[in-house]
Amino acid sequence: MPDILHRISIDAAPQRVHDLIASTDGIGRWWTGCPAGGEHTIGSSFSISFGKAEAPAAVMEVVADTPEQVVWRVTDGPDVWIDTQITFALRPSGQGGTTLLFTHAGWRQADEFMSGCSTNWGAYLTSLKTGAESGAFAAYPAGEISRWG
Repeated sequence: MPDILHRISIDAAPQRVHDLIASTDGIGRWWTGCPAGGEHTIGSSFSISFGKAEAPAAVMEVVADTPEQVVWRVTDGPDVWIDTQITFALRPSGQGGTTLLFTHAGWRQADEFMSGCSTNWGAYLTSLKTGAESGAFAAYPAGEISRWG
C-alpha cells in the first residue's frame, strides 16, 4: 500500500510542535482554519471541517499521543481515507529545533487524489512549521493548493 511521506525541519521546540498537533485548537490553527470538534485524547475521536461545511470532512481516532509521536486513524471521511493512519513523529534537532517525520499510510492505490492530498499535506505542514516558528499560520483556505469538487 502506498504512503504519503514528508520530512520537515522546524525551528521550534518539539513540545511547541506537539502542542499544535495534539490539540483541537492547534489543529485549527495550522490545518483546517477552525478548531476540531471532539477531544484529542487516546481512544477518543475528533472531527475536522473546512470552511462552512455542514458535515465534517473527516473523523480521526487518536491512537497514540506521546511527546515523540502522535498517531490518528481515519474512521470517517473520504472513502480512500477510511482506515488510513496519520503519524507525526517528532525528534529534537539542532539547537532547540524539531524534525517532523509525517506519514499518511495505508492508501489503497497511488492515484491523482492521493497526489493532491500529498501536495496539500506539504502546504499544511509548512503552515505548521511557520506557525510554530513565528505564529504566522496559513491554514485552510490559504494553505490549500490542490482543490477538489
